[in-house]
Amino acid sequence: MSALIDPADLTHETELVWLEDVTDLDYVRQHRDRVTGRNRKPAFHRDGRLVGYAVLSADAKASRASGTHLRRVFWLAPHDRDSQPDGIYATGAPSEAVDPRTLAPGAKGYKTERSEGGPASDAMREMGITLPKA
Repeated sequence: MSALIDPADLTHETELVWLEDVTDLDYVRQHRDRVTGRNRKPAFHRDGRLVGYAVLSADAKASRASGTHLRRVFWLAPHDRDSQPDGIYATGAPSEAVDPRTLAPGAKGYKTERSEGGPASDAMREMGITLPKA
């Protein structure tokens, strides 16, 4: 989940590869998956579609136990807003969702008003919490 991604764990990222145009996507889901390589398209075994992934530098070390690398993948589920605009995520977003405009190699990304489907709630404003407008 994005909240659990430590930016220090992204130091070996050199590039983000997008398999789709993310310009009009309000959010993408991000996870770190164990994969066999550093730079080729990773296998994808979720219900949904892979929309992008991170490429790691040649000095990124594999796990001694499994020989795999932890890399970020970006994906969408069949019930996400891009496929079902009036569905469960018509407003709000899954916990691992981030605005793709806030992503870069080594930057974990964050939620914005756009990714949340609208402006911050009254309760958030009363508590002084604002969502970036990115």
